Amino acid sequence: MTQRMAKLDRSLKLVHMLCDSGEGLTLDEMASGLGVTRRTVERLRDVIALHFDVVEESDGRTKRFRIRDALRRVYTRPTAAEIAALQAEADARNREMAPQAALLSSLLDKTKAALDDREKRRVDPDLEALARIQRSRVPAGPAVVADPENLAAIQGAIMAGQCVEFDYRADGVDLPRWRRVIPFGLVHGPITYLIGKMPDRDADPVPFRLDRMSNVRAANTSGLPPADWDIDRWLSQSFGIWREEDHAVVLRVLPSSVERARQWRFHPAQELEETDEGMIVRFRAGGLREIAEHLFTWGGEVVIEGPDALKAVMRERLDAASACLRPLLTQHDARAGA
Repeated sequence: MTQRMAKLDRSLKLVHMLCDSGEGLTLDEMASGLGVTRRTVERLRDVIALHFDVVEESDGRTKRFRIRDALRRVYTRPTAAEIAALQAEADARNREMAPQAALLSSLLDKTKAALDDREKRRVDPDLEALARIQRSRVPAGPAVVADPENLAAIQGAIMAGQCVEFDYRADGVDLPRWRRVIPFGLVHGPITYLIGKMPDRDADPVPFRLDRMSNVRAANTSGLPPADWDIDRWLSQSFGIWREEDHAVVLRVLPSSVERARQWRFHPAQELEETDEGMIVRFRAGGLREIAEHLFTWGGEVVIEGPDALKAVMRERLDAASACLRPLLTQHDARAGA
């Protein structure tokens, strides 16, 4: 054993000695157990105290040292940075009024409550500072409210292997209609979706918005997705959430935006190729309208090479955008002339 390994071996032995001793060990007992001097033991103890909760107890004449709690507690104890990250995420989901916000807030409360007084005194100063300067960004987007009880009912049905029943108001429809679906999974975001399939239809699963559901309950009918169904694979077949026949999408990023594209993810299964004319991005996905609307954010720096269907959708979106902007520009010019 090398000298360096021998030092590590002594340190680990002392950690276990301090943890296994209920009453604690004196410096002499530690030195005797390791076969080293008191001075060596003092240095080892000081290093261990940087990483473990070493408690010093004295009866007036003798000082004893031990590691508080089991070793497992040391490695499972949350840090201030971890709690602050969870708090920022919980706050963001609460601002979005997301249905899982209550679950994250509950987890945050339980995490804090699990700390004893000594741990709280150690964590609180750093936690207060980190929580004050950290936020999870809530981007512009839909502001919808989904009942957390509906989310809980769906999760309960999934765990029980049952279908889910609910009244659903589809887009553009005034009155809700009853639905029974096999729950395949949940997709969270600005809007939370249940991915489900009608049990009596030979069709692919489709998304249902939680905020458009009412009277959600587990059905008395069993319902499980196929054992080989993969929610990540299902999501990768679309650009966003909407389902349609997938297409071989080919985009060309102009040279002026290649650096930005290197740090951008158009699609989880994208393939990138740099050429003299910029960067070629290839992937297969449906959701052509969502792709077209995303390409607006590139300000003409991305050229659609294919498919033709995507080019047609982009022309439609450009015409629609022009029709919407024309009255605004006319009003602006009128005010400017006045």
